Amino acid sequence: MSNLLHPDYNSPSALKKFMEDNGMAMQKKFGQNFLTNEKARVKIIDELDINEKSTVWEVGPGLGSMTSEILKRGADLTVFEIDRGFISFLHQFFEEYEKKGKFRIIEGDVLKNWKHVYDEKGCPDRFFGNLPYNIAATLIADTIENNVRFEKALFTVQKEVALRACANPGSEDYSSFSILCQWAYDLKPVMDLGGSNFWPKPNVDSRAFEMRIKKDFPCCKNPSLFMKVQRGLFSSRRKNIRNNLTNFLCNGDLAEQALTKAGLDPKLRAETLPASSILLLTDILDDIM
Repeated sequence: MSNLLHPDYNSPSALKKFMEDNGMAMQKKFGQNFLTNEKARVKIIDELDINEKSTVWEVGPGLGSMTSEILKRGADLTVFEIDRGFISFLHQFFEEYEKKGKFRIIEGDVLKNWKHVYDEKGCPDRFFGNLPYNIAATLIADTIENNVRFEKALFTVQKEVALRACANPGSEDYSSFSILCQWAYDLKPVMDLGGSNFWPKPNVDSRAFEMRIKKDFPCCKNPSLFMKVQRGLFSSRRKNIRNNLTNFLCNGDLAEQALTKAGLDPKLRAETLPASSILLLTDILDDIM
């Protein structure tokens, strides 16, 4: 079994046959879709900018199409995989890399175990993955909220998630998630991918986008307070910032005082505020609380 050949990663029919021959099925609950466009896979890994000195985390390797491309470039790779069937094949496909200590598998839910790996092994140079659509925003936000930032992260996600991450103030997609991402990283789209680039074909379009660590981070005195304030301001999109800030602080007078000092109209809604305004407001609150 250790000499098991990889399936043809570019062929949906070959992948389907491989799964059926081995008594496996794609799990919708895990948001599993394989990128079958070889040129797209190579371009994305090119953008990841890795070499034999790089340490990389990959989320959701599946049967290893991107994994293979990363390992070819000599990187030290840790993958997070929840599907036991895929885990079995990953051990077989990449046995030689595993023996050399260049490849390791973390089994289970990445949302539950990424922090343990970080605490034990430290921060990798790169964080990467074709993220399952149902966990993408949660995972990205979770790392930032735990004060963990990567030199570069590159994710393929549902296009809607990428649009939210990169959204401008006042736009429909702008949210607390936008603020978090743009506070911690400089963001850049890499490529858009229609459903036909994947198997099984998803009903949504995807986008690969890059997150490069911001040099002037955190731009405020109290990052922990900033994360709480921005979450509080977006807690109810229908309410203005005075109401949301009052609810967050449990003190209307303090909310009024902070907004006045920040020069912010209390009737504004949070989705119109740039990150710089919320950073300023946080510094004022840090001083007067």
